Amino acid sequence: MNINWGFIVSSLPLYEKAAWLTLKLALWGISASLIIGLVCSVVLYYRIKVLERLVRAYIELSRNTPLLIQLFFLYYGFTKIGITMSENTCAIIGLAFLGGSYMAEAFRGGLESVSKAQIESGLSIGLSNMQMIRYVILPQAFSVSIPPLGANCIFLLKETSIVGAIAIPDLMQVTQDLIGIYYQTFEALFMLVVAYMILLLPVSVALTWLERKVRYAEFGN
Repeated sequence: MNINWGFIVSSLPLYEKAAWLTLKLALWGISASLIIGLVCSVVLYYRIKVLERLVRAYIELSRNTPLLIQLFFLYYGFTKIGITMSENTCAIIGLAFLGGSYMAEAFRGGLESVSKAQIESGLSIGLSNMQMIRYVILPQAFSVSIPPLGANCIFLLKETSIVGAIAIPDLMQVTQDLIGIYYQTFEALFMLVVAYMILLLPVSVALTWLERKVRYAEFGN
């Protein structure tokens, strides 16, 4: 099989630009989903009335609807009620909406892993609820939650391949355009695989390193 290396080289600037856009969308979406997930997990952990029901409804809605449908609803559905958002804004909100539910479950598992003895010890020395969360519960919960949180981050980074459906020139959209125009299917898909490997491998390695450091309490070494 002959590979058109000239086409690959000429397409590099397009893939570089698309990769940066994909990474930016993923970072914003992941950051927002972490915040949403943490807040939701605290609500579930403390069983805050009314809010708990809303959070559970959000988690069920988010996890049981595809990201593509969520993006279409944000991009096309909201215009019917006079709310118009840019493509990038819709992508970030969609990733955050989907990722927040998964992050919430990951955080909740970590929070529930903290033993009652730890909590009772903190309360016995006069710590308030906020101090308990900050100094006792969250540090221990975070170390337990690292593996699922890392998996969710990688999952959301890969889910950015869907955002091209709303005309965002991400890696997938650029690949589809090049295939449609030049019919260089193998070369375009090869560049797509390489681009995602470049984005995902460093994240995977960094998360693996962080998991080991937290698990074995080797911070500062």
